[in-house]
Parts: sequence; C-alpha cells; structure tokens
Amino acid sequence: APAGAPKLIAFESVYSMDGDIADLKGTIALARKYGAMTYLDEVHAVGLYGARGAGVAERDGVLDQIDIIECTLGKAIGVMGGYIAGEAVIIDAIRSWASGFIFTTSLPPALTAGALASVRHLKAHPELREAHQERAATLKRRFAEAGIPVMRSESHIVPVFVGDPVHTKMISDILLEEHGIYVQPINYPTVPKGTERLRFTPSPDHDDSMMDDLVRAMDALWTHCNVARRPAAA
Repeated sequence: APAGAPKLIAFESVYSMDGDIADLKGTIALARKYGAMTYLDEVHAVGLYGARGAGVAERDGVLDQIDIIECTLGKAIGVMGGYIAGEAVIIDAIRSWASGFIFTTSLPPALTAGALASVRHLKAHPELREAHQERAATLKRRFAEAGIPVMRSESHIVPVFVGDPVHTKMISDILLEEHGIYVQPINYPTVPKGTERLRFTPSPDHDDSMMDDLVRAMDALWTHCNVARRPAAA
C-alpha cells in the first residue's frame, strides 16, 4: 500500500481459543511506526481485566493510546449488545457512514439499564476479577494434576486439548447429558484441524465442589474415550 494510505491495525487483547494475550504495547509501536490507527477488540477482556474492568488496555496502561476500542455488553457484562469507544470525531464518522450501524436498531431501554448497572457494579468490585483469575488458575492446576492436557494459557480461558473432532463433540455431549456440565466443543474451522479442544471459562462462583465434579467427570471420560493424557502444545 502507498506509504500515505490510511491504515488501521485491528487486533484482539484476549484470543479466546488459546487464551493468549496480545502484545498491546508492541502493536501500538508498530502502528506509530507506519502511521496506522489502532482498533482493539476487548470483548473477552472487558469487565475482567484492569483496575475498573476496562480491559487489558487499562491493565497495561495503554488505554489512552488506542484509537478505537470494541467491547461487548454480553459475556462479563451479562446482557447483550456491544459498543465502540473513541474520539468524538471518529464516532461521528462511523454514525454517519457505517451501514452496519445505520441499519441497526438501538438497544431496548431495559437492556441498556441492565448493562449500565452491570458496568457500574464491575467498576466498583475488583475483588470479582481477583476471584475470577484464582478460579481459572485453580481449574488449570486441577486438570494438570489429573493428567488432563490443559493447554498453556495466560488468561482466564482454560482450553483442554483433545485433537479429534468426534471425540471433542462426544465429550461435550456426555458432559451435558450425563453430568449436567456445559462446555463448548471447539472444532475446525474455529481452530486448525488436529487442535480441536474443549474451552472452559470458570466464573468466580464456580466453587471447589463443582470443580471436583468436573475433574472427576473429565477423568472418567478421558479413559472412556481413550484420549491421550499428555501435555498439549500451546
């Protein structure tokens, strides 16, 4: 592209399939080097990271260096919808020119009120984020101790390597039907073939007894489905 062409780097803070966290400072430096704007997707981080839950950019001290931030009102916020944040001139341009926004119906007042109440609560309760990280770390440790191939993850995402699409779906189905535990089976094309996995996202309210039940069920299913008990490559 011509050096003077408008450019924008779009990237995620937390990649939800592997649990990786992006190098925000490095990406910002790259954007500055080439005169690009930055567009950060924080949908898997808003409410969960930062002193007030604004996301990884807040945690890493670069919130003011991102041009556009995209977030969700689902996931940690617990309602539905989403939003972008940026300078007024950018938001006005998108309001005026983005067909995806122009032809979208606004959120109902009840959902908006629910989202605002959730955001205000999360801003004021960092202990929820601390508990959330502890629960994720505990589940990773418990899986590893049981020989379940939990993949290396630096976030709250707890991916467990299966490596076979049929077994991945089978384990997910049995967990739900026989144990009352819901976990998402992640197959191709969401992840590359051969890296199929189960993706767990424990909450602050998942207690030790619940994790006991989960690990016990996973241990039995790993034997039943003859899935390899080995460390998975992250």
